[in-house]
Amino acid sequence: MDPAGWTFLILALAIVAFMSGRVPLAVVSIGVALALWATGVLTLAQALSGFGDPTVLFIASLFVVSESLDATGVTAWLGQQVVARAGRGRLRLTVVIGTMAAVLAAFISINGAVAALLPVAVVVAVRAGLVPSKMLIPLAFAASAGSLLTLTGTPVNIVVSEAAAAAGGREFGFFEFALVGIPLVILTVLTVALGGDRLLPARSPEHFGDAPDPSELAQSLRDSYAVDLDTGILFSARDGVAEVLVAPRSRLIGRTVSAGMTTRDENLVILAVRRGDDEGPNTSRGAGVSGSLTLQAGDAVLVQGPWAALTRYTQSPDVIAVTPPQTIQRGVPLGRGAKRALVILGVMVVLLATGVVPPAVASLLAAGALVLTRVLTIPQSYRAISWTTVILIAGMVPLSSAFIATGAAARVADAVLGVIGRASPQLALLVLCLLTMVLGQFISNVATVLIVTPIAVAISQSLELSILPFMMALTVAGAASFLTPIATPANLMVLQPGGYRFGDYWRLGTPLMLIYLVVAVLYVPLVWPF
Repeated sequence: MDPAGWTFLILALAIVAFMSGRVPLAVVSIGVALALWATGVLTLAQALSGFGDPTVLFIASLFVVSESLDATGVTAWLGQQVVARAGRGRLRLTVVIGTMAAVLAAFISINGAVAALLPVAVVVAVRAGLVPSKMLIPLAFAASAGSLLTLTGTPVNIVVSEAAAAAGGREFGFFEFALVGIPLVILTVLTVALGGDRLLPARSPEHFGDAPDPSELAQSLRDSYAVDLDTGILFSARDGVAEVLVAPRSRLIGRTVSAGMTTRDENLVILAVRRGDDEGPNTSRGAGVSGSLTLQAGDAVLVQGPWAALTRYTQSPDVIAVTPPQTIQRGVPLGRGAKRALVILGVMVVLLATGVVPPAVASLLAAGALVLTRVLTIPQSYRAISWTTVILIAGMVPLSSAFIATGAAARVADAVLGVIGRASPQLALLVLCLLTMVLGQFISNVATVLIVTPIAVAISQSLELSILPFMMALTVAGAASFLTPIATPANLMVLQPGGYRFGDYWRLGTPLMLIYLVVAVLYVPLVWPF
């Protein structure tokens, strides 16, 4: 079999593996790279070149920037703004949450926006007397539309921008995507707001759990420990409170403690203690020495201090945190490091918008600055990166290169042109967008665009047309992953909280896909002419 034939076979097997869901995405991606080497299509260096690709490094560092906004309470603050403006009407609620999701997705990724607003959407829906299933698919769809507002909104935008430059065109500007993104955000929000009530089911959601609301947690602690302190004192940007249990075989067992004492290692203030058998509070800050308690396994201790010290204390083998301090801290609006995170984000956006440095350099500088300014720690940064996404892109990049190098893309382009002819570039665009949309419902939209991009390049070169409308149309088509829950991680994130089933997505997703198809084929060439 010739190299082009091997490339087609590897692609087909990868699609089957992606669609089956039985093989982890990262394993499929690595398998693709190794298969390209084993069949002689690429050398080993070429097959593994994706792991050193600037695009991969750019995307990995963006996860760190997104984590900084979440960890410092910026997204929690934005969530509060949504609650304040949403009211009780379903239509207005959907518009407000959808708009916020779109704007947030433009800067911290689709998944980050959905993760930040998911608990907010559930709480607001319940307060408005709505089932969450009426709100969560619109949230995911609006976030996907928002990814079309900036270069960093989704990895797809970065991929097509660099592919356009590599094919003899130019890279897209940071906000250039908004020329098509703003109309699509408006159309998407209107569609999910007007059609969501009829086209979405009223499902009973499964149990939903997320970071606790600081006000609710503070009230719970006051009731449990008789601590007479307001929420602002218990949870602030600098300090927090952690509830810990004395672990079995802990070194604390046998020690006598009372409110007002401090811990030995981190110098945290003990606010209250209580017996583990739930007999009620033994002491609180104002109870004096009469409330002392000799600790035993299972006893609960309420400690207060700086967030970093709380985190270190709860990682000790002597105690077990009821709720990790990092989780609680995320719910404190504009917490410690929020200003630094916003400044660093602003500088990164300016660098990306002006093109002073390459995108990978701008994002790596931002990630490094977040660590140096102690907004994030190194372990936090590593945990923030979606390694599945990174490995997926790194493994699929060589497949895209192989499509060009072996002539496979040219064969597909010739086959498409043989069917549609050379008279209508819109028809070629239509076929490419349909192919992208169909594949995008079952495999990653990043993987889909990486596969279709070399075909689009070959067609544009064969027709001697500008590559820009083809690349931008692929971006729009790649964002239209609305028919299945496995189409995007965001779709999957709302599946259980909304109580959805596999077939619930296509009802609202189908009209949206048609809108995106019309915009990609008819509107995009008006802005970026052939």
